[in-house]
Amino acid sequence: MNYEYILVNEQVAEYVAHIQLNRPKELNALNLQLMQEIKHALGELDENDQVRAIVISGNERAFAAGADIKQMAGKTAIDMLKIDQFSTWDAIRRTKKPLIAAVSGFALGGGCELVMQCDMVVASETAQFGQPEINIGVMPGAGGTQRLTKAVGKVRAMEMVLTGRFISAEEAKAAGLINKIAPVELYLDEAIAMAKLAASKSPLAVQLAKESVLKAFDTHLQEGLYFERKNFYMLFASEDQKEGMAAFVEKRKPDFKGH
Repeated sequence: MNYEYILVNEQVAEYVAHIQLNRPKELNALNLQLMQEIKHALGELDENDQVRAIVISGNERAFAAGADIKQMAGKTAIDMLKIDQFSTWDAIRRTKKPLIAAVSGFALGGGCELVMQCDMVVASETAQFGQPEINIGVMPGAGGTQRLTKAVGKVRAMEMVLTGRFISAEEAKAAGLINKIAPVELYLDEAIAMAKLAASKSPLAVQLAKESVLKAFDTHLQEGLYFERKNFYMLFASEDQKEGMAAFVEKRKPDFKGH
């Protein structure tokens, strides 16, 4: 597929792919086509055995400064229901491989929600996160009220959602929204390094572990524990489990094959 609004590098590092949002004049505003392109690219990379982790970035000025308001401004409630834009977000959520967000500049509205779709986040010192939809008479609709509350807690989420206030990279890290802060010139390299580390592990174990953590995020404790246990037992049917444990006992580096 020829992409108009994203750039895809299937091997930015060993077993690591990179998707870069590429609407710089619009600060990477997330229009419907861009989101479809992300969905398609992630689907292709998810089926590529030479990819084990995926980095998603914007540019130094903006990860994504929100949804494309021009596309929505004249729509009715029925129009929005028929467009069903959130089915694309649901598909992105089902990506099996780890997603690492590399964030610099603005990550606002849908941009912040896309960051929260990712599994780990590296931010530059200039990063700003926010859900400013309240300023245009609406509210977050792609998980901003739900995932943000679970990530940063009720009162901070209420402040961001009800007042539209942005938070800095330092605040985001203290709140548990991101993993790491790096200088602007290094944030993408740091995100790729984090992806490489995840990609060096057993692909099956990573996939099922990610699935289990998301289950904890999406459900109550007992159901999450049951789901985790089932996936834990399932991994003992894999060759990677045998290799990983044998390598540990033999004090050598494991050679994971994804089987």
